[in-house]
Amino acid sequence: MAQLTLNLTDGSVSFQCSPEAAQDLKNSLNAIMASLKAVAAQAAAGGGKPQPQKPIEYRHVGDVFLEIFCNPNIWPTPFAAKVLVTVRDDRIRLSTEADLSQVLEDVTQFLEANA
Repeated sequence: MAQLTLNLTDGSVSFQCSPEAAQDLKNSLNAIMASLKAVAAQAAAGGGKPQPQKPIEYRHVGDVFLEIFCNPNIWPTPFAAKVLVTVRDDRIRLSTEADLSQVLEDVTQFLEANA
């Protein structure tokens, strides 16, 4: 397994990740982006109050537990959106916010490097 590095606002976190788990994560991140784009498009069209979207969660248990959470209803555009990232194992737990676009870019680079 290779190391996936997620660049956070103030630093980064790396952990072992399989390409399959990274692809699942990328699919979830793309779903968040699509949900955010739907909210932004509805607001831009002047359709009144946007249709609420369900929050999206991704969870993976491997060498570490990884969780990504985003509520698309609080961000005006996909590029302003942040996700809550939690990485933990039996000794440490890290929870922080990260830019959605940066996490998606990090996962895409990981997949390209480990294809």
